[in-house]
Amino acid sequence: MNVKNFEFKAKVDHLEPYENKLLTLNPVCHGLDHQTDTYFNVPNGRLKLREGNIENALINYDRADIAGSRQSDVILYKHLPSPALKKILVHQLGIKTIVDKKRKIYFINNVKFHFDILENLGTFIEVEAIDHDGTFTPEELQQQCNHYFQFFELTQAQVIDRSYSDLILNPGQ
Repeated sequence: MNVKNFEFKAKVDHLEPYENKLLTLNPVCHGLDHQTDTYFNVPNGRLKLREGNIENALINYDRADIAGSRQSDVILYKHLPSPALKKILVHQLGIKTIVDKKRKIYFINNVKFHFDILENLGTFIEVEAIDHDGTFTPEELQQQCNHYFQFFELTQAQVIDRSYSDLILNPGQ
């Protein structure tokens, strides 16, 4: 499945105030997921295998490492958990890094909210305005992201311009 989205990620000291603010909008809660994202060595973009109790997918994506809301071009393959898929990918590509996180997931229409806890990295909010079928223009997706950035009263200093895998691989940057 090809997916277009705009997203931003922000580092915050505590998740609770932001989650409480979101709850005032009556989002749909999908629950708390313990996710292991295994990133593989690939020549272009990023490829990760997500293993969780809620979400399981092979995800290929390209995205610029820029601060603020940014577009991602995603190819998403949802699957039933199977150790064979991971064994094949590890054998063929090798592991680049592993991201282990606890993630609370909410939705408001096509916008997905993540409240993430990563050991040794801290707490983060990630917002994704998602389009699965061409319903939204890139400008509309970016506008949705910008709306929630302002709604949460985040600052540019909180915005993270890299993936969690990059933060793990290069913690000082």
